Amino acid sequence: MAEIHDFERNDSKLRRDLSVQQLLFISIGSIIGSGWLFAVLSAGAVAGPAVIVSWVLTAILISFLALNYAETGSMLPRSGGVARYPYLTHGGYLGFLLSWSMLLGGVTTVAIEALAVVQYAAGYVATWTGVELTAQGDDGSTLTGTGRVVSVVVMLLFFCVNVFGVRFFGKFNQWVSWWKLIVPVLTFVLLFAVFDGSNFTGQGGFAPQGWGAVFNAIAVSGIVFAFQGFREGVNFGGEARNPQRDIFIATVGSVAICAVIFVLLQVAFIGALDWGSLGIAPGDWAGLEGSRWADQPLYSALESTGIALLGAFGVFLLIDAAISPAGTGWIYLGDTARTLYGMALHGSMPKAFARIGERTRVPWLGMVACLVAGCAFFLPFPGWYKLIGYTSSTAVITYLAAAPQLQVMRRVAPGAPRPFFLRGSKVLSPLGFLAASMILYWSGYEVLQGVVATVLVALPIYALHQGPRQGRMPLAAAGWLGGVFGVVWIATQVIGPLGTDSLPFLGFWLLSTAEVLGFTWLLWRMSTLEGRREIRAANWAVALTLALYLVSYYGAYGAVAEPLLPFPWDSAVAAVLGLIAHYWAVGSGYSTQELLASLPAADDPEGVRNG
Repeated sequence: MAEIHDFERNDSKLRRDLSVQQLLFISIGSIIGSGWLFAVLSAGAVAGPAVIVSWVLTAILISFLALNYAETGSMLPRSGGVARYPYLTHGGYLGFLLSWSMLLGGVTTVAIEALAVVQYAAGYVATWTGVELTAQGDDGSTLTGTGRVVSVVVMLLFFCVNVFGVRFFGKFNQWVSWWKLIVPVLTFVLLFAVFDGSNFTGQGGFAPQGWGAVFNAIAVSGIVFAFQGFREGVNFGGEARNPQRDIFIATVGSVAICAVIFVLLQVAFIGALDWGSLGIAPGDWAGLEGSRWADQPLYSALESTGIALLGAFGVFLLIDAAISPAGTGWIYLGDTARTLYGMALHGSMPKAFARIGERTRVPWLGMVACLVAGCAFFLPFPGWYKLIGYTSSTAVITYLAAAPQLQVMRRVAPGAPRPFFLRGSKVLSPLGFLAASMILYWSGYEVLQGVVATVLVALPIYALHQGPRQGRMPLAAAGWLGGVFGVVWIATQVIGPLGTDSLPFLGFWLLSTAEVLGFTWLLWRMSTLEGRREIRAANWAVALTLALYLVSYYGAYGAVAEPLLPFPWDSAVAAVLGLIAHYWAVGSGYSTQELLASLPAADDPEGVRNG
């Protein structure tokens, strides 16, 4: 069992030097990364001009999540809080599953930002030096061997910025974030000089791919990926000077500011499209990703105008194409290291990851691990577009806990002080849960293949490490179960759609589901009473993930040419599943020992106020 008194002792070692402005700019800096540089084109390729609606919807959905996190984060400010809160309300089993998913999303985000830096630089590096960092093939632009080496060097720079410590990090990031705000604003202002309104009404109309594509674009084109930085106000909350006030301002404020910038950027980019310069037929929205602008969308838009001022500003945009992704990359390296830090405090990872450097006062060993893991992703995924859907969806799974954990804390700790109290939570909490579950569904069948396969690897790892270590089950039996299930699970994925695709999907899904059910039942049988309680509290997340996977195959974003569940009926089914899972999650949460140890000794005479 995790040593509960370690939680507060370790958190107290973190240097609380981040001001509200620094915390806000950490969130803004995470949001304005490579997403805006690439997503304006990739999202347009999915949904055409209607992608503007996708940006607005995403901002609203993320705001629902941010509001739920704001209450929890101000009530219990913790470094790595997004990964740690599920442990407090649902126990170690769900906590490990969601932390594992966040770890996958965080590590790949660091890698994807390094990829963005290198890919945007590839053009001028080749011109100046003759060195090719990328190569064009049938599957698009990928890193060369030299490109991979340069990407590793970029990752090392992310590491160095973090290891100087949180005080330098906060001040340095604040200046970088100002730059990252100014350049996108100037970009859309200048692009409006060549605005062509016919791009919104001609060329297939406002929604040439249909309205279903508007929702698909949210999940797969980099839009939700761009907004995910909102969570950094929560994850760095343990290092804020006044977390009770600053977390809310950072989370909600960053979403609002960046939403305005992103919408105006998308409008300006679509208005600036020059089909001749793109090298594709007018109205061929799906062809944007294979166009001449694909590698440097906004720079190409500025350069194609032939206006000297816009072309000159394009040089600053190329500089920003290094600074924006780099700024996000080093933030996410620190964030993912803090995820490992939180997991280690809860016994999910070796205790070494909870060590705080005496001089730097940061979890440096976790940063080393994230650095190595992120670099490893350059081998199978040597390109920004190859990683974007997977990265977004693995992170979104973690957000499923945002709303239930708020409601569970309201029920089991009504007297705890809540500096920010979310009014209307009876409506906003289910909406927050639906925001996460629907984004996961809209990512589509192709993305969910990899997400389900890798996220559920957490189940055997739990049996092999965390469960026995915390005394939830005997080591020998759990080790045997985890080892056998791990081998069987991997073998099943090999013969499934990710591998040889030897089985019809329904047969593959039934086999995978039967394996998970069998593993869960055997794990429950060998667990202690507390272990069984943790398993019951986590079943909703596994069930929802598998159910959405099934619906995705037969829905509008699946592999069936004529889906059994066309849009919008497939989304309606997914929404019903999400609501069922939400109330299941709220009902299964309980007052864990870790939560009781973390609560401040204060009373709320009103108890739980009406939401």
